[in-house]
Amino acid sequence: MTAHPQLADLPTPSLLLDESRMLANIERLRGRMAGLGVGLRPHLKTAKSVDVARHLLDGGNGPATVSTLREAEVFFEAGVTDILYAVGIAPQKLRQVSKMRAAGCDLTVLLDTIEQADAVAAASREAGAPIPALIEIDCDGHRGGLEPNDGKLVEIARRLVEGGATLRGVMTHAGESYGAVGMEAQAVFAERERAAVVAAAARLRETGLPCPVVSVGSTPTAHAASDLTGVTEMRAGVYVFFDLVMAGIGVCRVEDIALSVLTTVIGHKRERGWILIDAGWMALSRDRGTAAQAVDQGYGLVCDETGRILDDLLVVTVNQEHGIVALRKGSRAALPALPVGTRLRIVPNHACATAGQFDAYHVLPKEAGAPLRRWARFGGW
Repeated sequence: MTAHPQLADLPTPSLLLDESRMLANIERLRGRMAGLGVGLRPHLKTAKSVDVARHLLDGGNGPATVSTLREAEVFFEAGVTDILYAVGIAPQKLRQVSKMRAAGCDLTVLLDTIEQADAVAAASREAGAPIPALIEIDCDGHRGGLEPNDGKLVEIARRLVEGGATLRGVMTHAGESYGAVGMEAQAVFAERERAAVVAAAARLRETGLPCPVVSVGSTPTAHAASDLTGVTEMRAGVYVFFDLVMAGIGVCRVEDIALSVLTTVIGHKRERGWILIDAGWMALSRDRGTAAQAVDQGYGLVCDETGRILDDLLVVTVNQEHGIVALRKGSRAALPALPVGTRLRIVPNHACATAGQFDAYHVLPKEAGAPLRRWARFGGW
């Protein structure tokens, strides 16, 4: 295995994306959802890239999920017209929502309180056009949302409909599935997702209220679900790249992870068993998502420039622009020499957090001998 010759021309740290792995990850989930007969609404919050989105969205125009209005704006400008803004709506953002909808973006908002419902209804009346909303359902106590039997569910729905907005349906996210190890445990959370939103949808329909959309999703549950009866769409995001957290709970293999950070050895503290690199938390993030898992991967696994994992070598400490590489605690391996100037690649704990430190992906192409490509990323809210 040899490194791509153009890696030597990149500054460090740089964000690398293995196109072959990314495409395989996309096809894996696309195939699963096709087999289960459920539409896929990919979450673009991890990617934050029009180039990546073009590979994710079958028709190019959606459906898609976002976590910021900035994402909605950028992807809409790129031709994505069916967008779910899957963070509880702040009333001050509704003017921008109405503006985007008037421009032709079918943008749906999320809410779980009477106050939000009243604000969405008022904004709909002010704009002279209904704003569609999903009601968030709590399936595992991870974050916000209403339990399916909460008395406020029907009241919120009625306030939307009677106030001039549109009730589009219900949505849930099993965030606790990120702590479930193995497909069997993740399948339990997948069924919790399904059961919660299907029950909520049934309650709404029993009272004569519409509920066309029944939306579930997280990367672990998307890969573990075997029955999605009553569900209309699946959302997931980090599956595009995967990361060490996902590998640690068995959703993927380390070899499936498509992102890495290119870095350079800049020094040694041999008496302490340290190798210094020029990628600190500004490049890798401070995410320690594997710390609570069976195998703690520090701030990332260390690979050589070709992507081959170096046994028992981790980033154990990060400062702003410095990382410290050392052997895993208890390892009997010998610390490799890795002279100053050696290029390494760090596999991240959390793809979203690490990618968020960069303004572009340097794409390792699927075609042998093809040049590196640069795909822009963006940030902001």
